[in-house]
Amino acid sequence: MLKKQRKGMSFLLAILLMMTLLSGCGGSQPAAPEAPEEPTEVEAPAETEAGSADLTTDVVIIGAGGAGLAAAIEAHDAGKEVIVVEQMPIIGGNTLRATGGLNAAGTSSQEAAGIEDDADTHYEDTMKGGYELNDPALVRILADEAGPAVEWLIELGADLSDVGRLGGSSNNRSHRPTGGAPVGAHLVEVLRTSVENRGIEIKINTKAVEIMKEGNAVTGIIVEDNKGDTYQISANSVIVATGGFGANGDMFADYDAALTGFGSTNHPGADGVAILMAQAAGAALIDMEQIQTHPTVVPENGYMITEAVRGNGAILINRNGERFTNEIGTRDVVSEAMLAQEGATGFLFFDEGIRESLSAIEGYIRQGFVVEAESLEEMAELMDMDAAVLTATLETYNAAVASGNDEAFGRDDMPRSLETAGYYLIEVGPAVHHTMGGIHISPQAEVLDESGSPIPGFFAAGEVTGGVHGGNRLGGNALADLMVFGRIAGKSAAK
Repeated sequence: MLKKQRKGMSFLLAILLMMTLLSGCGGSQPAAPEAPEEPTEVEAPAETEAGSADLTTDVVIIGAGGAGLAAAIEAHDAGKEVIVVEQMPIIGGNTLRATGGLNAAGTSSQEAAGIEDDADTHYEDTMKGGYELNDPALVRILADEAGPAVEWLIELGADLSDVGRLGGSSNNRSHRPTGGAPVGAHLVEVLRTSVENRGIEIKINTKAVEIMKEGNAVTGIIVEDNKGDTYQISANSVIVATGGFGANGDMFADYDAALTGFGSTNHPGADGVAILMAQAAGAALIDMEQIQTHPTVVPENGYMITEAVRGNGAILINRNGERFTNEIGTRDVVSEAMLAQEGATGFLFFDEGIRESLSAIEGYIRQGFVVEAESLEEMAELMDMDAAVLTATLETYNAAVASGNDEAFGRDDMPRSLETAGYYLIEVGPAVHHTMGGIHISPQAEVLDESGSPIPGFFAAGEVTGGVHGGNRLGGNALADLMVFGRIAGKSAAK
């Protein structure tokens, strides 16, 4: 048994802490610096409990995660009345859990950091990372519009000044708050404040149960409140932005039997119900079998450790103290390498220099995920490793950093050596993280039917859709996807 000086926090407690982070009452991870203050006056409350009377609006949005909130803002700013329904008791969805960053090329933040990048390179990295299974038209939109999405978020008050690199990217383009603080909760708070300032209503504890149609056109939704009462919200346009099906173990195992019994990094609302509901309303589905695991998840509680830890220089070692993969390879490749190790897990290993480079690590330390040691010898003793092997691993890696040539695994981005005491380690393993398949959409975020034709009045954005990421999603492209296509869906629905 490993000699760990910690006790893991339960997954439930982690969720509760993230909830409190959103509400501004503290949380499991540090709040992003310079986050916008709560407005002193708003036109209407941002969140209301469900009512039971039928309603009519211009645009109704299912899901109050990043894509849904971005869509709501754009539809409102186009002059339309908007209602957002959210089945969970809080807003944010999986966006609230995003940590690493938002991929975008050609931004003001990159320019300030002296980073040369462009949308064409982002496009090429995304297509390569998805094994060319992506829809090229959707990826072109993603790459071209991610930069403007970052600037839009900055205008709304977001801090996206820190730019790092996540797996599969050839440039530093993953945007996050100063010091590498977690990005998701910060963006949700910025979007929530913008929604409040516009008086857009969000009905929490309100679950969409059916999409209404007249002929071929979508005309609204039927929802169920937390008392079990149902009512209609009639609308000219419906946007589905509920996230994927990564929390539905039966559903993802049906599409990929190899994932049977896998844990998940997803929040409970990522149940896939909206995908099936959209299909019942005539939507075509695409790439449903493309399901991504994330390689660095704490096994005992399902908490995801951001890819930015590896991007900032951490390595992965096994129980023998040896490296076993290119740490910034694509997630599927790193996950496969992890599963081949004894115990089907590995250990993120980093030093004080990396800890100082990424403030998100402080949250992991506070939650008890991290084994700490003052020396390599002490770490080896704590982990029942051979000290000589661990020392040799570090010496070989540091020599690769110095020469710029990782002969063992071909890692081409090694930002710093690992030689500053103390030393840190987190046990990690793969879990289902992102579902690349979902509702088939056009570049205008229109929901397509089985013939490839748009269904009038029907739109979708974010992880609920398919086609953008192909066979594998690059870290940092999820937030880019939901912001880009969330904004497009809002604008298209307003027309």
